[in-house]
Amino acid sequence: MPELPEVETTRRGIAPHVVGRRVTAVVLRRPDLRWPIPREVAELLPGQRIAAVERRAKYLLLHTEVGSALLHLGMSGMLRVLPPDAPLGPHDHVDIALARGAHEGPRVLRFTDPRRFGCLLWQAPGTTHELLAKLGPEPLTDAFDGDLLWRASRGRSAAVKVFLMDNAIVVGVGNIYASEALFAAGIAPRREAGSVSRARYARLAAEVKRILAHAIERGGTTLRDFLAPDGAPGYFFRELMVYGRAGEPCKVCGTPIRQAVLGQRSTFWCPHCQH
Repeated sequence: MPELPEVETTRRGIAPHVVGRRVTAVVLRRPDLRWPIPREVAELLPGQRIAAVERRAKYLLLHTEVGSALLHLGMSGMLRVLPPDAPLGPHDHVDIALARGAHEGPRVLRFTDPRRFGCLLWQAPGTTHELLAKLGPEPLTDAFDGDLLWRASRGRSAAVKVFLMDNAIVVGVGNIYASEALFAAGIAPRREAGSVSRARYARLAAEVKRILAHAIERGGTTLRDFLAPDGAPGYFFRELMVYGRAGEPCKVCGTPIRQAVLGQRSTFWCPHCQH
């Protein structure tokens, strides 16, 4: 599933090609993805100019005067900016046609989603969609720090990795980056959240910020060319310390990396470096 750095990379990749352009048409090749696509998408979006592309957690919002298209890439989705005559694939479910820009001809913003776990929804002006209403702070803002984690974790018996991935606590710290941040902070992922000290949460929050910011700059674990049809491995994938490395030696101490299922997700850690 695309994680926060991948979604932020997507936002940065498409924004220069869509912001300021007028939507000329919306083509829905199926009526639903994970959920039915609201009629407002096809009825209100055409004729509007896209004022901004915002990311909130792992959602993308295309803002216009009459409302915002709300997208989630799901497990396997991608957005690409393509020429209008780009050949269609079997999983190209949505085209948002864009008028000519200052330096480019007409384009389409194409939403491809083979597994259809993504979504395309609508947020009316001045409202917050219910999917966004209860989300915690963004991890790269001042609202997220070790004190927040420490206060929220008091009395919590859940594993610290499960706690860190709770979007009501902080958004966008997915499986890969939670594993990497816990390794960097020296915290075992199965430790009870309520047993972690304030000082160690301060280090964990700092590592979350550092790792996510670095992953965004490196293109995440999936680097895509947003003007081309295919993706390629992201640079950050080559720098992972524990995730996906079960049985391999720890890059710090040489101890074999362990793997277990925690909160229905594969978890990786070094039993020597993390406690």
